This record gives sequence, C-alpha cells and structure tokens, in this order.
Amino acid sequence: MFIVDDYDIIIVGAGHAGVEAALAAARMGCKTLLATLNMDNIAMMPCNPSVGGPAKGHLVREVDALGGQMGINADKTCIQFRMLNTSKGPAVQALRAQADKKFYQAMMKKTCEEQENLDVKQILIDEILVEDGQVSGVVVETGEVYRCKAIVLATGTYLRGRIIIGENTYAGGPAGQRAATKLSSCLKNLGIQLMRFKTGTPARVDKRSLDFSKMIKQPGDLEADSFSFLTVEKTREQVPCYLTYTNAKTHEIILKNIDRAPMANGIIEGIGPRYCPSIETKILRFPDKGQHQLFIEPEGLNTNEMYVQGMSTSMPIDVQFAFLKTIKGMENVKIMRPGYAIEYDCLDPLQLKPSLEHKKISGFFSAGQANGTSGYEEAAAQGIMAGINAAQKVLGREPFILKRSEAYIGVLIDDLVTKGTTEPYRMMTSRAEYRLILRQDNADMRLTEKGWQLGLVSEERYRVFQAKKEGIDTALRLLHAQKINPSQENNNLLAAHGIEHIHNAMTLYDLLKRKGVHYSLLAELFSLPRFSPEIIKQVEIDALYSGYIKKQEEQVARMEKMEKKLLPDTLDYNLITSLRDEAREKLSKIRPISVGQAARISGVSPADISVLLVYLEQKRREKDSE
Repeated sequence: MFIVDDYDIIIVGAGHAGVEAALAAARMGCKTLLATLNMDNIAMMPCNPSVGGPAKGHLVREVDALGGQMGINADKTCIQFRMLNTSKGPAVQALRAQADKKFYQAMMKKTCEEQENLDVKQILIDEILVEDGQVSGVVVETGEVYRCKAIVLATGTYLRGRIIIGENTYAGGPAGQRAATKLSSCLKNLGIQLMRFKTGTPARVDKRSLDFSKMIKQPGDLEADSFSFLTVEKTREQVPCYLTYTNAKTHEIILKNIDRAPMANGIIEGIGPRYCPSIETKILRFPDKGQHQLFIEPEGLNTNEMYVQGMSTSMPIDVQFAFLKTIKGMENVKIMRPGYAIEYDCLDPLQLKPSLEHKKISGFFSAGQANGTSGYEEAAAQGIMAGINAAQKVLGREPFILKRSEAYIGVLIDDLVTKGTTEPYRMMTSRAEYRLILRQDNADMRLTEKGWQLGLVSEERYRVFQAKKEGIDTALRLLHAQKINPSQENNNLLAAHGIEHIHNAMTLYDLLKRKGVHYSLLAELFSLPRFSPEIIKQVEIDALYSGYIKKQEEQVARMEKMEKKLLPDTLDYNLITSLRDEAREKLSKIRPISVGQAARISGVSPADISVLLVYLEQKRREKDSE
C-alpha cells in the first residue's frame, strides 16, 4: 500500500457540491483534498448554463451568506441577470442569471487552486476505506492511497454513469467525461443503499444556423441585481436569450417516433425528474397542449453554442434533427452536441443524518446529486453543509444543522433525510412553509452571523454584514420613535403627496405600512437620514409585511417546542406497542432526532405522534421516580 499523504478531509468529486464542500472545509482550517476526474471540468455546468431561479436563487443567496463561493462566482461570470416574479411579493422573487459556463469553470478552478489548506488533484477514486466503522482513506485507480478522517461524497451523475442517445448507450459521465465504474460496488459492500436515477439535457445548436428575427428577444434587466451580498457592481455586459415554441409538426414527429424513445422501449431504467421532463415526456403527458416554450440561451461570450432550454431529450439523433427543424427560427439548425439522457447511481438520503453524515459510517458525508437531488444550486447548498459538518467532526465540534425555519437549505436537507425522494429532488418555494421569513433578500441577516461563528465568513464579509444590520436597526428605531399627530398641517402635507389623512397619532413605521408609502418619501417629509437601497428595502418589507411575519414567527415558535423534544438514539420503537406498524417501521428506519422531525415523516400520523409523546412522558416520569 503506497500512502501518498494524510488529509483531514477528502472531497470525492469537484462539481458544485464538491467545490463548496472543499472550500468550506479548507476555510475552516482543515487540510483538504479535492479529487476530480478532470481538472478542466471543476464546477462544470453539464446542463443548463444558468444559476438561480425560483427557490434556487434563495439557495445561492444562503450559500453566499454562509461564506460560500457560488454567488461570488456567478456575479463575476454571468452574462445576463433577471429578477423573476417582480409582480409578486418578496417571498417568491428570485434572481436568475445566464452563465458563461467556461468562464464560470475557470474562475471556480482558480479559486480552488489558490485556496489555503486545499489541494486539488486529478484522480479517480475506486475505493473508500473504512476501519471499525470509521472512514480512513481512499484508494485511487492507479493504486495510491490517501488517508483521511472524513470524506464527502460529491460524485454527481458519475457513479456508474451511462449515456443514452436513442438506441445507443455507453458508459460515461456528462459531456463526454469518464464515469466512476468501480466506486458503486465499494459503496454497496459498505452497506450503503443506492438508487438509480436519470436526468437529461437538450441539444446544443450553432448560433450561426439560427434566425433570431423569428424569435422573441428576452433581454436582461437594465440594472442587474447580484447573488452575493459582497458584490457592488450593478451594470454588466448583458446578452439576450430568445423565446420560441414547439408546434403541431414538432409533436407529430416525436409521437411518430415514440417507440424509438429510450423511455418507451425499456433502455432507460432510472427514474427521471418530474419537474424537468424531456420533451417526449411533456408531449405524452400533456397531449392537449399545442405548444411548449423553448428558450434559446447562450452558453458563453466566446462560443457559438446555444442551449435549447425546455427540449431535453434522449431521442435518436435523426429524430432530434427532424423535430428541431420544425421550430420557428431553427429551420436550418446545426446540432453541435446532441441531447442525451444519463443514468447514474445515488444514495438513498434516508441513510443520512441531518448533518449529511451517514448514520452507520462515521466520517462519511454525502452531498449533491449523489443524494438524489437535481440542480447546481441544490448541490452547492448540500456541499457547503457537508463541508462544514465534516470540518466540525474533524475539529471535535457539534454538527451544524439549519432548521426549516432558518433557511431553504434547512428545508432541502430536512426533506431529504426525513422524507427521502423517489425521483431527482428539486427545491421549490412551495416546499418551504415559512416563505415570508426565508426571503432571498434577508439571507445575510439570517445566516452570516452563523457563518462567522463557524469561522467560514471572512472579516470583509462580516464588516459589510454588520454595517447593513446596524443601518436597518437604526432606521427601524427612528421610524418607531418618531410620531406624527393628525393636525391639519400634517394632513395637508400628506395629502399633497397622495397619502390619506390620519385620524390618530401614529409612528412613521405605521405610516410606512400603508400601500404606496416609501421610506424615501418619509425621509424627505420628516428629515430622516438616507440609507442604502439594500437597507431601505429591508425596512420597507419589515413594515409592509409585519403582521404576516409576526404570524409566521408565532408558527415557528410553536414548532420549536416539538423540535426541542429530542428522541434518544437508543429508543426502541418496537417497544411502543400502540404505534401503528407503518409508523414503527418508518421511525425505526429513519431514526428522527426530534419529535418535530418524526412528525414530518411520511406515514407517521398525528395520532402516532401523540402515542410517542405519551411514551416519552411515561419514561421521563419513571426516570424521575428512580
């Protein structure tokens, strides 16, 4: 056995989960190795060249607030920014950006290579070593061994990956990369349960072969917002996307060849994502829909490749050519890379603790698509948490766990480890029950202090956070302190600016709650100090939604009582005879850490929770009497 080096933590895979895990562990002071199949594909975007979107943008902001890298990297390398859902409330507004995917990779690679405490190596890991239930190292395909105290598995879609284009299949990872063919067997031998999932991607087409005059131009925002709370720049080079549609002829070609679709002829075995279906699935699922949206998106500033968003497919190449040419503006299309499906192995996340550590293998963490999720943002969110908790483990500290009431990251991980997933999991705003207090605009107020306490947030970021927090506190204090009386003079002043009369004395904070009233106007009328737009936005949201926010905070307080009722690790659910069989089975398998988590398990009813609470109270009284 040729032992090359000893590390605190080894990260297996350098996609979006892997880089966040590696950077977090290294920044917390652990000697870390980031192992990748290809040094040139660190943080590769094998599918959509974009970052953010509904719920996903929230995750990026939270990763950034904790001290992660995705938001900073996106701000530097994205070429179009759009704030979505601006006509709706702040809870569901989300930033989305088109990335220059090669530039994104290059900048993330540079960040990893320059990070103190972090080594980056191009190696293929075939085996994970475990001694007495504790990870101890990895074995590389060329025979060398690297020792470690903790591992983060972030293999994405590379575990036993299989590419499928029509009747053609071959072993491989995304975008023509190698697959990890031996590691799955090792994981199974360690007792780790694997699932088989599938995802796909559309064709990349040559920009020069498209007629954009037949499509609808989709420009970016004139003043671009940012993912990172550190980014100051608001104007960037923006390039447009284009909107076009499928039509009856497109659908006819696909249906005529549906027997050749791998999903129909049995070639595909894995389970695909419900919320990002292939074009053939969409046409079969929605037969009455005459057209489907397609967004033609640039892959970067220095390439002619365009991504056909909305047309993921694994149909044979001749069928892909045929149906693409039916689309307006694509009559002379040239395919640069065909669409394909990819099958891969991933872990059943019910085997993981809320810290993302395996329940039976100490020091073994898992993150990203290896846990059955989809999306770069979901991967990055799990990656930073797995990296943090691997470092916490090595440093002898308690796990860092975010609650559902604290972050979308908390919702994501709790869903995975409590409910599991039977298809590639995608984060959506509807999954978060406390959406109004988990907005993308206040992610720093929720999480940056926690990142600072972990040792992950830089001094620069913490200074920016403190200044913003002090500004918000000052503005709110002034608004609550200053009152106006319903005098004729005051009402005339308000009426002159379109504000209804007041009939009782009120604070400026209460006045700010009125529709159409903004801080800038109150500052002008009542000599309030000026603040940055970011501070003013927080203050206005706080006032306008204060009643709703208070109700959600009361809901959180009630739920906290359940979360604080911890369940012993040694609790034998088979002894609680009043539990239903399904509940006993689920509780024994998942082993929730609290009554609150137990209540969220599918198959555990409110009646089961009542039985569990009674049992715990009986045991507490027995212990007290002893």
